Amino acid sequence: MDNQRQRADRLRSLHDPSSPLVLINVWDVASAKAVAATGVAAMATSSASMAWCLGGLDGSGTAVDGFFDMVGRISAAVEPLPLTVDIEAGFGSTPTQVAATVRKVVAAGAVGINLEDRRLPAGAGGPALYPIEDQQVRLRAAKAAAEALSVPIVINARVDTYLMDVGEPADRVELTVQRAHAYRAAGAECIFVPGVRDAATIATLAQRIDGPLNVLAVPGSPTVAELAEVGVARISLGSWPAQAALGLLQRIAQGVLTTGTYGSLEGSLSFPQAQVLIATPVTPPTPAGTPAPA
Repeated sequence: MDNQRQRADRLRSLHDPSSPLVLINVWDVASAKAVAATGVAAMATSSASMAWCLGGLDGSGTAVDGFFDMVGRISAAVEPLPLTVDIEAGFGSTPTQVAATVRKVVAAGAVGINLEDRRLPAGAGGPALYPIEDQQVRLRAAKAAAEALSVPIVINARVDTYLMDVGEPADRVELTVQRAHAYRAAGAECIFVPGVRDAATIATLAQRIDGPLNVLAVPGSPTVAELAEVGVARISLGSWPAQAALGLLQRIAQGVLTTGTYGSLEGSLSFPQAQVLIATPVTPPTPAGTPAPA
């Protein structure tokens, strides 16, 4: 638990707008080891990517079979890097269900969560998002569950006003800021606003939200440098890495089946390289300014 608390503190410290935390979201041990080998400071999962990996669909409102086991496998594979886990809307609508999910995630070794305010399962009818007061109770339940285990997890509260087109476009900044401040008051340390990609709106949100801002980077989003310039503290790629991997696999299959050649496999890791990648323990990056060993 001491190591887990230290990893939680490390994750918390990485939310710096002057040098945003960039998270390349993973879904299994192999993807996690591949990303960790590039020198990232922290790891994150994507709920969609993990659901697909385990044969399920994102947005069902429940954890796919094997989800928490996979979290544990990823956490063990990338230790000592901190791991934050996307748990959709908590895999349950009630605070009790959210707390139970958080306990399982912490037991699996993670030190952070994404908790969205989108009501799931998707398409069930009713308001797209939880009422603010209900989401505050759910956030408090998540925080209390982790505190009871003495692991101060980093809660990244997702505000889905843009993703779900809530309200009129002209009112969306105000609606987002209102929810962000309420979620911060309920214990969230970071605010995640997916679905917004224009720099001007992102800059406004970063200025008005009292706390670190996380955005989802997609094709066409501002660059990491541009997002840092407007005050973003955390950048996530979400399910896009998994989508890219699936697309690549399809292109490999189509290339072989249509041409009978294997050029699409060029650039792959060799078998020994892949073996070494999986077997090699993860080494955390050296913090900037740390003197080199004599």
